[in-house]
Amino acid sequence: MNRDAVFNMLQMQHRMNNRVHADWISQRFEWYRAVWIECAELMDHVGYKWWKKQTPEWEQVRLEVVDIWHFGMSALFQPEQDLSDLADLIVSEVAAAGIGGADIHSATEALARASLETQSFSVRHFVALMQACDLSSAELYRHYVGKNVLNFFRQDHGYKAGTYIKNWDGREDNEHLVELLESLDAKDDQFAEHVYAALEKRYREMALG
Repeated sequence: MNRDAVFNMLQMQHRMNNRVHADWISQRFEWYRAVWIECAELMDHVGYKWWKKQTPEWEQVRLEVVDIWHFGMSALFQPEQDLSDLADLIVSEVAAAGIGGADIHSATEALARASLETQSFSVRHFVALMQACDLSSAELYRHYVGKNVLNFFRQDHGYKAGTYIKNWDGREDNEHLVELLESLDAKDDQFAEHVYAALEKRYREMALG
């Protein structure tokens, strides 16, 4: 996992959490709880009901993995900790994780179990989950930035007040985001800004138009 990308994601997550609560790190929110709940939501998209026909929704699975990463990174922040040091720690843990061979169900359960047992977040188990659903570090970064920008976009357009329109022309904003990300270059220094602009244009055309 690219160290610059990790550092950038940590900065973006810090800004997002700051918007919810200016002193969020010292509040010791139960981020681990959100992690295992997201694991359960991921399992729904994979399918586990042997008593009925289910087809894995892999794009939704990967979006759930990105949501887990939002909460997981948040759980790793410590008061007075330098973001640069935290980025180095995450990169070293990713490198030490090695190659996993668990199936998607086992990897998801292992991450949820680790979160419950430690009340924290396991980078090693998260890497195993990424491998199980064939999500590369580059794809994680692209989808993470996209979802982070979407979260800011929602807040800027009345999400908290209840005036934001989540369904655009019959589809949720998440689905539109996936389409837009395919047309943008994640390596561009202005990637986040381009995502926001693309969301703004489509929102005006399909939700407000």
